[in-house]
Amino acid sequence: MEYIIVGFAAVIASGLTLFSGFGLGTLLLPVFAIFFPIEVAIGMTAVVHFLNNIFKLSILGKYAKKVVVLRFGLPAVISAFLGAFVLIWFSNLEPLLSYHLGDSEFVIQPVRLIIGILILLFAMLELAPGLNKISFDEKYLPLGGILSGFFGGLSGHQGALRSLFLLRCGLSKESFIATGVIVACLVDISRLVIYSSRFAEVFKGGNISLLVVAVLSAFLGVFVGKRFLKKVTMRGIQLLVSIMLIFIALGLSSGAI
Repeated sequence: MEYIIVGFAAVIASGLTLFSGFGLGTLLLPVFAIFFPIEVAIGMTAVVHFLNNIFKLSILGKYAKKVVVLRFGLPAVISAFLGAFVLIWFSNLEPLLSYHLGDSEFVIQPVRLIIGILILLFAMLELAPGLNKISFDEKYLPLGGILSGFFGGLSGHQGALRSLFLLRCGLSKESFIATGVIVACLVDISRLVIYSSRFAEVFKGGNISLLVVAVLSAFLGVFVGKRFLKKVTMRGIQLLVSIMLIFIALGLSSGAI
């Protein structure tokens, strides 16, 4: 059953990234988190995210602006290591508390609480009506790289912050996408190096075949999205996705998921 759910979610998530304002990692992470420990879910999401970005890079990579990649990407790579280390540290902490509702026991774990809060925060930021009008001057690119890389390493949430700092760099649409994809790939490599200490969990049992299904489904989602979607942004879908993410975030934070 998880193959069907993850495959379907990857197709939908990948397609939605083209117009919902959310990245593939943001949408796919909660699905993996339902079936696996949160740090394993983040590692699996990172693998799918990286391979999907490599796929995009093969199509759009030539449009990237090298100067922006260096000024934004290098700080992002360094801070992504830190974010990934923080994730591993949180995953080793003891549960904060447990409680019962009826016959069910719920355990609040620090790592799930933190990731739930971050999902909630970024979902609410996407709902903010003025967010798409906010941008930062090009001189703040290194700071943007630090922030985007850190949260990318910690939870995979890097796209929203990255966009805020790249919007005023005078990039064409193709260059904006390609530059963001290269930076995302660099951050993914950094965090995957740290996550590798947990890859024994990621790749055991049937997880590899589940990853393959997720990767192929994500590729399919890109093609489906390009074919059927007419607009780059659809507020109604963005609102629906945000509400779903908020419920999942609350479930992670409360120990219900």
